Amino acid sequence: SLFDEPLAIAVQGLGPRQQVTLRTSLRDEAGELFEARARYEAAEDGELDLARCPALPGGSFSGLEPMGLLWALQPQKPFWRLVKKDVQTPFRLQLEVFEGHGDAPGRLLAQAQHERLFLRDGVRRVPVREGRIRATLFLPP
Repeated sequence: SLFDEPLAIAVQGLGPRQQVTLRTSLRDEAGELFEARARYEAAEDGELDLARCPALPGGSFSGLEPMGLLWALQPQKPFWRLVKKDVQTPFRLQLEVFEGHGDAPGRLLAQAQHERLFLRDGVRRVPVREGRIRATLFLPP
C-alpha cells in the first residue's frame, strides 16, 4: 500500500479473549531500527481487528488506534528520526504477534511483512535543476 493509505490489521485463529502483544518494526535506509508494540485481547470468536479492539495500557499506545502500530514507531537510537530519502523503494514493515503481555515477548504466534510504497505505478520522477533550484517533480501516469 502507499505510505499514507490506511492499513487494516487483523489476526484470526486466536483463542477467545486470548491476550497477545503485537509488534511492528522496520529499518530505515541507514539501518536504524524502529519499533512499536501494543497489548490486545482477542474477541470471543478469537479474532483481533485493530479497527474494533482497543490497545490495552502497557505498550507504545493505548485505546482504539487502528494505525497506532505505524504512527507509534520509535527509534532504538535516541533522537533519531524516520526519514525516507529514496521514495522509489518501499519501507518493509515487519508485523509480529506474540503470546501474552509480558515485558519479554512470549511465543511467536504469527508474523507477516508489509511494504509501504511511496509512489504509485506509472509515476514519473523528473529531476529539476534550474539555476540554484534543486527539486524533483513527480508526474502521475
